Amino acid sequence: MQPRSRRNFATAQAAKSARTVVITGVPDGLLHNDVMTDILMIHFQMSKNNGGDVEEVMYPTRRKGVAYVTFEDQEVVENVLKKDEHRLEDKRLSRYYLLKVTRYCENVFSSVTSVLDMSIFKDQFVLEDLIQEIKKKSTALSFGPLQSNGHISVQGSFPAIKLLRDFLLLKAKSLSEKDKREASKSHQRPRRRLQQQRLTTETSNFVDGADGEKQVVVLDTDIYHYMKYFFSRTFLVNDNVVISDVTDGDITTVYIKNIGNRSDAGQVLKVKEKIENQSIKLHNTLRKERIYFQEHTRGEKQRYKWACENLKPHYPHVLIIPYDTHIDVVGNPAEIFEFTKKVSSEIQSLFQTR
Repeated sequence: MQPRSRRNFATAQAAKSARTVVITGVPDGLLHNDVMTDILMIHFQMSKNNGGDVEEVMYPTRRKGVAYVTFEDQEVVENVLKKDEHRLEDKRLSRYYLLKVTRYCENVFSSVTSVLDMSIFKDQFVLEDLIQEIKKKSTALSFGPLQSNGHISVQGSFPAIKLLRDFLLLKAKSLSEKDKREASKSHQRPRRRLQQQRLTTETSNFVDGADGEKQVVVLDTDIYHYMKYFFSRTFLVNDNVVISDVTDGDITTVYIKNIGNRSDAGQVLKVKEKIENQSIKLHNTLRKERIYFQEHTRGEKQRYKWACENLKPHYPHVLIIPYDTHIDVVGNPAEIFEFTKKVSSEIQSLFQTR
């Protein structure tokens, strides 16, 4: 059982994050940071903006053009979110700026990028036509140009990309089954059989096994890392089941395969369901913050690493993922809010003592 002081602290953290909104679109570099903070404070206190008493404005943050505003009353958050348009206007600004306001507690795995390999469809479809069909079905996604090798970059929310991948999985699977039926009807047309074999082989690494011997789960990469670190038992399987993964930027595809008796095929489905259920729970509760390096020097990276490691024992459920240009911090909104704030304080104090 947690000590009462820690439970009270966690409760206070959760309450504060629930009273906080994320502001994007703040004009960067136009005015001194203190002046911009004051302008934001005034904007969100004004009744015409559905505002109220502001407890704190965090600006600047490690994310360019982003501020955090914490209200004294959670009800104000609801009112601010109801306003259709937030125009940041002040005599100290040359024009107005549109702001986007979202809950701090809102799921922020909102924009991921995935590269889809469409080349497996080129023997059956005109890829340009297929892409147009997909664009009509997936209006929430943005698509890059179709490359000569059949690859296309897609950006959008993880659920939207997952829906698209599921649609393509079913399409590839139906083509594979159709080719198998045609191949069983005729042993002629050797060139056609070669194409069928190629399609079947390529989709074997892409399609959920109809007999349950192989299953595929598409996960957000950050969710996958969090599961592996804090919920490793989710991936525990018996000797007859093998799990492998392929990470492609923001998307990780997990392959679950039965290598034992066919009677163990049901185990593959159970593992898939366990992974999916856990990922859904985490996707609805976790938040990610990105701390960017400004100087990109070895010394700066070491300072941030030290600050994160120094704070980590106080935030046991936070996952820290370091990269060359930034650090991703994943956890529940309350802990992430406090953690990133304290990292900034630690870094500032380190610079002041230099």
